[in-house]
Amino acid sequence: MDSKFFLMTLMAASALSVQGNAQQLEYPETRKQEHFDEYHGVKVADPYRWLEDDRSEETAEWVKEQNEVTFGYLNAIPFKKKIFEDLEKAYNYPKYSAPRKKGEYFYFYKNDGLQNQAVLYRQKGLNGTPEVVIDPNKLSPDGTTRLTVFSLSKDGAHAVFGFSKGGSDWQEYQVMNMKDLSMLADKVEWVKVSGASWQGDGFYYSRYPKPDGSALAAKNENHQVFFHRVGTAQAEDRLVFEDPANPQRFHTVGTTEDEEYAVLTVSDRGKGKDGNGVWVLKKGESRFVPIREEITDASFRIIENIGADFLVETNDNAPNGKVMLFKTAGRNWETVLSERKEPLEYAQLAGGKLFASYLKDVTSRVSVYDPKGIVESEIELPGLGSAAGFGGDKEDTFVFYTYTSFNYPSTIFRYDIASGKSSVFREPEVAFKPSDYETKQVFYPSKDGTRIPAFITYKKGLKLDGTNPTILYGYGGFNVSLPPAFSPTRIPFFNQGGIFVQANLRGGSEYGEKWHEQGMKLKKQNVFDDFIAAAEYLIREKYTSPERLAVQGGSNGGLLVGAVMNQRPELFKVALPAVGVMDMLRFHKFTIGWNWIADYGSSDNAEEFKVLYGYSPLHNIKAGGHYPATMITTADHDDRVVPAHSFKYAAELQAKAGKTSSNPLLIRIDTNSGHGASNTKKALETQADIYAFLFRNMGLTWK
Repeated sequence: MDSKFFLMTLMAASALSVQGNAQQLEYPETRKQEHFDEYHGVKVADPYRWLEDDRSEETAEWVKEQNEVTFGYLNAIPFKKKIFEDLEKAYNYPKYSAPRKKGEYFYFYKNDGLQNQAVLYRQKGLNGTPEVVIDPNKLSPDGTTRLTVFSLSKDGAHAVFGFSKGGSDWQEYQVMNMKDLSMLADKVEWVKVSGASWQGDGFYYSRYPKPDGSALAAKNENHQVFFHRVGTAQAEDRLVFEDPANPQRFHTVGTTEDEEYAVLTVSDRGKGKDGNGVWVLKKGESRFVPIREEITDASFRIIENIGADFLVETNDNAPNGKVMLFKTAGRNWETVLSERKEPLEYAQLAGGKLFASYLKDVTSRVSVYDPKGIVESEIELPGLGSAAGFGGDKEDTFVFYTYTSFNYPSTIFRYDIASGKSSVFREPEVAFKPSDYETKQVFYPSKDGTRIPAFITYKKGLKLDGTNPTILYGYGGFNVSLPPAFSPTRIPFFNQGGIFVQANLRGGSEYGEKWHEQGMKLKKQNVFDDFIAAAEYLIREKYTSPERLAVQGGSNGGLLVGAVMNQRPELFKVALPAVGVMDMLRFHKFTIGWNWIADYGSSDNAEEFKVLYGYSPLHNIKAGGHYPATMITTADHDDRVVPAHSFKYAAELQAKAGKTSSNPLLIRIDTNSGHGASNTKKALETQADIYAFLFRNMGLTWK
């Protein structure tokens, strides 16, 4: 028999098997209610509004019934166990963070391999014996309590630890005596969107008032800044700043390395402003002095103080970013690093030098300058990938950084400031041979002709004949770039003949603020067009076909997947929207969702409503439509993009297309997890289910 004919016959038989399985699925009946909202003269139905109540028994029962169907389907896939075993094997190697020096100690995180949480260690000198500072795995029976913040006092005597339970964004802060590693009685609650910045015998932090109603869904307003003095109760904390007249602003405070200044940053994204204002408070004084008072779309970040002056990273009148020196005495600005054609990724001081990382076609280029902006050297990186780190104090003689790419496991380097030389400090022990895999960067035209970059990775020797299972991943929003990065959970997929594609869509920061602006608010459709064009390119160039193509994205990327599967359902075999923003008319009603108005716009605005309503995943599902095999993933403790988005979307998708689509339309709802997996085990279980769902619906077997 002709091999090609045999393959086509096998694929057809497998597809029939999958379709038969899907048709036997009986989705839970989701109650509808008569509910309409009116937006600028348009009546919009919201029949599943009741699913927004995360505390109701009816919602809990709905979640249980949906999970019974979903896990019944997933657990019947015969090769799912093999996938999980392969993922565990690939992931089971020691993973380290770059060390950070404080006093005589170096601090770092390490996960032995399959630990649910990384453990914080310290050691005296680089060759000292590591000792455990805190092991988050011991803080909860299921390993879902995470360490979110670790901030040492300047003298290293105390540290603030932030903990998150079950994947929630809410944090609780505690204080440790670093001499004997004992916890003090200090406890700070209801912390969110905050760090911990020391000054003397205490630290600044930001919090919200205790929420009324659901802690995981209630709108968060009136972000306050407090100062906590070690050894006192939270009730005694000093209120440093609040602005009740503008309840949807973020207020955060950091301190300079010498602790001479507290730096207040204020953003107003709830009113559609993409930038921020900056104020400083000199130690011993009582009034914040503005460096930038007006809040517009321009961003300002104080890198460090130089005496009474401030080194500032900004995109004010410089879409690609620049570094300026704010002269306090004359209140004037001097240019330190001028804007370049490549966007500035970040800039920071360490060891008396200014490290600046630029993106050239989404890959890192790092240069070293003196504080006045005179270039001294460019750091030679191993290839086209991503470099991060370079943090340190003024007296440091070396810094650490991490380099990674799709086929280059994360490796920690030590950079000697005097010689300008890098050396490998710690190589990963992962069972992965980079030379066996290939990563290429391609550029393809979007609908309007814009040139869009994408990275394509697969095992060398793979035949590009249009039959390869392919995952197309994207984000496209919030000025966030998707740089090259290694993931051990992709190794088993590559070894099964899979292709992973990461598209760098408009809306991110890959090419500066202009690239971001081309994918936000009224121009959001550009992001969807970029993603659709990527799929068409992959099919055209024979990497894959519509029967073997899956689209994946999380959060804003979940919105992306929901939108494109509404607009071009025939282009994809599998859709994997994770923790997505699916209700574009009500996203600002929950937790800190109002913060996204700066990127999306708001249904309160007539012009923006029209655009939002036109692509909102929830509101554009077609009755009787034939959709890709869809597995929505969310979690019960996601208080960033509340699970109601996914609940309502799944209910609508099943109601309108459950009887006409030949593919399964499922929702997988994790417990004790949040916007991301709350521990390693949950992450691997979710990934195993994704691969199993993908291969099952592509008519493939995991070998």
